[in-house]
Amino acid sequence: MAAPPQAPHAPERTVIENCAVATVDAQDTEHPSGHVVVAGNRIESVGPGPAPAGLTGVVRRVDGTGHLVTPGLVNTHHHFYQWLTRGLAQDSALFDWLVALYPTWARIDEEMVYAAARGSLAMMVRGGVTTAMDHHYVFPRGSGDLLGAEIRAAREMGVRFSPTRGSMDRGRSDGGLPPDFAVETTEAALIATEEAIDTYHDPAFDSMLRIGVAPCSPFSVSTELLREAAVLARRKGVRLHTHGSETVEEEQFCKELFGMGPTDYFESTGWLGDDVWMAHCVHMNDTDIAAFARTGTGVGHCPSSNARIAAGTARVPDLLRAGVPVGLGVDGTASNESGELHTELRNALLIHRLAGGATALKVRQVLRMGTYGGAQVLGRAQETGSLEPGKLADLVLWKLDGLGHSTIADPVAALVLGAAAPVTLSLINGRAVVEDGRLTTVDEDAIARGARDASRRLARVAAGD
Repeated sequence: MAAPPQAPHAPERTVIENCAVATVDAQDTEHPSGHVVVAGNRIESVGPGPAPAGLTGVVRRVDGTGHLVTPGLVNTHHHFYQWLTRGLAQDSALFDWLVALYPTWARIDEEMVYAAARGSLAMMVRGGVTTAMDHHYVFPRGSGDLLGAEIRAAREMGVRFSPTRGSMDRGRSDGGLPPDFAVETTEAALIATEEAIDTYHDPAFDSMLRIGVAPCSPFSVSTELLREAAVLARRKGVRLHTHGSETVEEEQFCKELFGMGPTDYFESTGWLGDDVWMAHCVHMNDTDIAAFARTGTGVGHCPSSNARIAAGTARVPDLLRAGVPVGLGVDGTASNESGELHTELRNALLIHRLAGGATALKVRQVLRMGTYGGAQVLGRAQETGSLEPGKLADLVLWKLDGLGHSTIADPVAALVLGAAAPVTLSLINGRAVVEDGRLTTVDEDAIARGARDASRRLARVAAGD
């Protein structure tokens, strides 16, 4: 006799109540005192007042009094390996900064990248990032499985991860900046990129790992690599990423070598589209912005890094008005030593008000860039980036009743304008990864020691010891 069918397993629920709620949905719905119910790895309900009565399977209730709950932050641009070279080339603009650091970066290996990824991820996740991105493009010969090292670090931490397999095929002997042994041939770069997609990419709705294709920049890759990478990405159904229009020097380079500016060059190689996002996009004219808006090309805005290396101020208010998708990025921590995305909320607001006046950006626009805008840029806006029933349970509970924030009545203004807010609870895919400001899945102190040791070893290797 056949066994009777088993009843479907009831999901475990987490209930967060009595907190301010900023959903960042299409209407920017907010509740001064509301709730979020998580069932398994999905958001089940969001609304004003207490959670619905009679919920079953509740394994945790959180009293959010004095807190704000938001979608988790989404980082759209980073270079994890640079965690090991923070604080160097302190007074250099981009090209001089690259020339100073490439000889060191060209000595990285798998163990170093693993330590750097753990440090980069730990700093972001502890500060409210739930979806991380990395652009790794330095693959010295014989250095091991560098992309795999990053992926291992992200899995151990439990963060949703969108790494991109970067590449460079223009070394110093071809007019590029990196040493020749730190670049690949065009063919090798394309083969390795396709292998990375085949090995790691997961297109599922609740995927924790999606791979992108990311040649480094117009001045470090050949036109052939740029064009063929776009063909590869579209054949595989994955997203495209690169640096674009970061400095005046890049614009001059493109005009001298290709007879056109960066945006026109990207369009000529198939690099504009709603499956593309570019980091920085600082030096863009009205025609460039219109091209991005027309094609749905996204932007990863990195205000602190742009300021640190004096790249300039991106026209973010104009990009947003034109309808260009814009998210926030940390960028590599050799040009943003804090490595935190939540500080970018405040920095973005302040930098653009300096450039464009007191209404250039508003606090809720900045929160949207750091959450939904980032998800949109990474192609995940259907799954995360806002607090809505059916979306993935990636959310952050920010403590706003302490010394740094208790006199700011507007909780969103407290988060954006105030000091970096402590994270009481962060859920990624429904799992607690931060509790009371500490990571729950890894040992922060061990990560700090490992990164310090790797940084010192890299410095010794680069110095020839």
